[in-house]
Amino acid sequence: MNEPIKVLKRNLGGEVTWQYDGRVLKRESNAVALEAFFNRPDVSFMGITLKEHDRFVETFYSDRWYNIFEIYDRDDGQIKGWYCNIGHPAVMGDGTVSYVDLALDLWVAPDGKQTVLDEDEFDALHLGVEDRRKAREALAELRKLFQTKRPPW
Repeated sequence: MNEPIKVLKRNLGGEVTWQYDGRVLKRESNAVALEAFFNRPDVSFMGITLKEHDRFVETFYSDRWYNIFEIYDRDDGQIKGWYCNIGHPAVMGDGTVSYVDLALDLWVAPDGKQTVLDEDEFDALHLGVEDRRKAREALAELRKLFQTKRPPW
């Protein structure tokens, strides 16, 4: 694999709000796993520091309403945790993967502790009943998957 890929994060209007480059690690019919490196200055988050150049192994699905970022420390390679975005299923194009972010997130620490993030932002979004239901179901599915403390593929 190791082919380059561009990740496009979109808002509800379809506008790109963030983009970055990665490299494909694995492809399946409904998923792509890629490697990317944190490209922002160091920032404190959930009791850890996300450092510039931390390694992210990101999995996007075309049939699930979430994606999963497995985060590794740039200095010692230790797992920092999993950041999961709730959003529309990913669209995988030629050299790109894009998704519509729905604000709702799940953080899972290495010890298995789960924290739901940005519920207020999610509640403020103008979503239809069906999208809101699917997003909540995706969050529940992620929480159940991570009860094993292992990232799902």
